[in-house]
Order: sequence, then C-alpha cells, then structure tokens
Amino acid sequence: MEAGTIQLTDSLKSLFRETAQQLKGSKRRQFMAKIVKGLGVGGQSQAERELGWNRGTIRQGMQELTSGIPIQDAFERRGRKRVESKLPNLLEDIRSLVDPHSQADPTLKSERLYTRYLCGPSTSSTNTAKRL
Repeated sequence: MEAGTIQLTDSLKSLFRETAQQLKGSKRRQFMAKIVKGLGVGGQSQAERELGWNRGTIRQGMQELTSGIPIQDAFERRGRKRVESKLPNLLEDIRSLVDPHSQADPTLKSERLYTRYLCGPSTSSTNTAKRL
C-alpha cells in the first residue's frame, strides 16, 4: 500500500456507491471528486476499477471543485428531435392523404376512423411467374 492512499474496504465501497446513486448532477460529480481526492495518486483509476465510476464524470467533478462553478446538465439537448420541427406540415399532409379514404366504425362503437392501406399494386406470385 502506497503512502497517502486509502484502502477501500467492501463496506466503504458499498457506502460510496449507494451515496453516489442517491445524488444527482453536480452534487454527485463533486462527491465523486472528493472521494477520488481522498484516494490520492491514481484515485481516478482506482475509483473506475473498484467503484465502477466513469473517469469523465470524475474529471468533470474535479473541474467543478477547483472552479467552484457547477457545470449545467443539458438534458433538453439530448435525444432525437421531434419530426414536426423538421416537417411542420406533416400531420396536415398525412390527413389530406388519408381522410378521403377513411370511414367510421360500422358498429359505431368507436370514434376511430379506419383507413385501407394506400399501397400500390402488390407483387403476387402470379405476376412473378408471368415475368419469368
């Protein structure tokens, strides 16, 4: 054991993992960074290996600790954008294609409209045989 490092026991590992899981965002990153600082030299590698923490997250936490300014999470920028933002008239276009072919439920038990498929002619086995 090197000087200035803490030996992580199983009870400490589970305590650190549980605490990190309960925290969110900047508080979690700063907690992880404080633990890594306490581990000393090679603490990031040790925390990644033994606690399963991401080194990038630890580095962000270290940056937050040294600057004193929390990094804002960008949850709204994640994921796929809605198709309506690219094609604002999409819903109207679909309705204009489907409405002339829609009909009410014949039993009138539902308010839904039903539409037959608007596909082109199908390729059946007889058409394939004629082409051969």
